[in-house]
Amino acid sequence: MNLKPYRAALALPGLRTLLIVAVLARIPLTATGLTLTFYVVQDLGRGYGAAGLVGAAITVGAAVGGPVLGRLIDRRGLRPVLVLTAVAEAIFWSTAPMLPYPLLLPAAFLAGSLALPIFSVIRSSIAAIVPADRRRAAYALDSVSVELAFMMGPALATVAVTTISARTTLYLVGAGIVAAGVGLFLLDPPLRGASDPVGPQRKVPRREWLTPRMVAVLAVSTAATVVLGGTDVAVIAVLRDNGDIGFTGVVLAIWAVASLVGGFAYGAATRAPSPLALLAVLSIATIPVGLAGANWWLLGLVLIPAGLLCAPTLAATSDAISRLAPVDARGEAMGLHGSAITVGIAVGAPLAGAVIDASAPAWGFAVTGAVGGLVALVVLPIELRRRRAGAPAPVPEPELTHAA
Repeated sequence: MNLKPYRAALALPGLRTLLIVAVLARIPLTATGLTLTFYVVQDLGRGYGAAGLVGAAITVGAAVGGPVLGRLIDRRGLRPVLVLTAVAEAIFWSTAPMLPYPLLLPAAFLAGSLALPIFSVIRSSIAAIVPADRRRAAYALDSVSVELAFMMGPALATVAVTTISARTTLYLVGAGIVAAGVGLFLLDPPLRGASDPVGPQRKVPRREWLTPRMVAVLAVSTAATVVLGGTDVAVIAVLRDNGDIGFTGVVLAIWAVASLVGGFAYGAATRAPSPLALLAVLSIATIPVGLAGANWWLLGLVLIPAGLLCAPTLAATSDAISRLAPVDARGEAMGLHGSAITVGIAVGAPLAGAVIDASAPAWGFAVTGAVGGLVALVVLPIELRRRRAGAPAPVPEPELTHAA
């Protein structure tokens, strides 16, 4: 594997530290859904449907609040927004264990709308630190860091819930999120690069950057996470139907490791496919996964091709957004990107669940994969129109010399 793009990216001042902080800061965020589910079911004595509503409230709040917080960052700077969101997170997680369920729902929505914008801030800072011709490797590393966080966060939350209690784990998760906010405040990662225009912040009308091409990339982001969210649920359903639920962690780990490998390969490639092409292949590879049969190990093997496309697809969309958004609107654009990803996950999981309930687990893969393929077909004319018009494509990454 060609590691030159990674060496060149990591040699840039500040990127290595930013990626380390990104992994640590994301771990508590990835544990929130599982911890709240355990708390609602075990401590409040409610069903999984009620727990899902709390998760949905946070998700909807985050989808609504992400672009608003991004716009605030564009207008007021990063640190004031970090203070606002860290205080909001501290209030929610310190009071959530004391709230009755009817109050927990609106509180979860408010907490989601004022959630610490870690994902969008990290991606905006990468765009500021890394020149355009090296961003693909940097965003590939960022996607890998997301995979690592999702592998560690839920696992640590499960250990804490089973050894201590769900209520105490809520406090621990909240403390971790606030600590992440403090860490980002102290790091204060740059959101404008050396090559970005110098001067007062310019108000950029949305019509200047929310172009059909930008909307297409956001649609691809949503569709990709619909496929991923649906796959997550369908894997569990297939294994449960086959009596292999105990192997869920192993199968999901195979899927995650494949995504890590795919992410590294994407960042090291001389030429990379477009987000649209990656979505199309991801969707096609996902549709037949349910035909793997009754063996858990075969399901894990069949998931590998789709897994290889997970991190590259999300990295490609982040890279595309960073190139399409002007620096003065980068925060809002990255907030929209985060909302698109959040909406996709929120739609994919219940969509797959509804299909599985009405038919069979294998259809969860087929339907969510088909949704991704359908979005790719809808977006295709925009991509073809751009190419026919001779619009500039993303900056190709040059061959790097050993001196790089």
